Amino acid sequence: MLEWFMALSFPLQALLATLFTWGVTALGAALVYFFKTINRNVFNLMLGFASGVMIAASFWSLLAPAIEMANEQGAISWLVVAIGFGAGGVFLYIADKTVPHMHFGMNHDKEGLPTKLKRNILLVFSITLHNIPEGLAVGVAFGAIQYTTGDPVAATLSAIGLALGIGIQNFPEGAAVSIPLRQEGVSMHKSFLLGQASGLVEPIAGVAGALLVISISQILPYALAFAAGAMIYVVVEELIPEAQQKQTPEGAHFATFGVMVGFILMMMLDVALS
Repeated sequence: MLEWFMALSFPLQALLATLFTWGVTALGAALVYFFKTINRNVFNLMLGFASGVMIAASFWSLLAPAIEMANEQGAISWLVVAIGFGAGGVFLYIADKTVPHMHFGMNHDKEGLPTKLKRNILLVFSITLHNIPEGLAVGVAFGAIQYTTGDPVAATLSAIGLALGIGIQNFPEGAAVSIPLRQEGVSMHKSFLLGQASGLVEPIAGVAGALLVISISQILPYALAFAAGAMIYVVVEELIPEAQQKQTPEGAHFATFGVMVGFILMMMLDVALS
């Protein structure tokens, strides 16, 4: 099975991997057919878990390889990574302030330029912004296999590990979008459609990321760091603040435990498969 997968082109590998992450998102969103409400502590645990996975993936799957590749190119590795990481955060900040959208979760605060678009459309825009970094990270990781100087099998397994980690954290993320919508009176089918849409952009971003780094090898370490910066921005800007809202003193630990578990799981996946 692995040999068959490795025989595919890198953009096609990225497409299949991100279709998997989208599918897991849809599975999570499908929980709306079984649960109309979600306990706040469980919700915070889910968001914390997704945050932990993204934080761990940002270093082991993206920043560490970016540093290694920058060194191989003879560049100043810390400067390359700093530029790419900062650019990823700045990109999402600009998108946050310009693209009209509505934050997902329990509190749907509007952000971006003023608009008369419907509430559900704004939520889809928010979901799109949120998932671009994840798809980009997976795509860049598969595109980077072409330039590996080590074992290509290990490089492929590392990229697969990143896709697995993103997919695992997409399951609670899909539920964290669809179930709160159902609580607010949105129909089950529409809640599911909006929830699974949170992963729809990932295959597009994944293929684009793979094609970009394959075409221009010199930007690879920048692209890896860019994806990491964008993911950390999402975690700090949206996931963790949402997970820390409306908590009892006892419930405040659920988000923290979720971060710890997600971080450990992603770290184990990346180290074991690299």
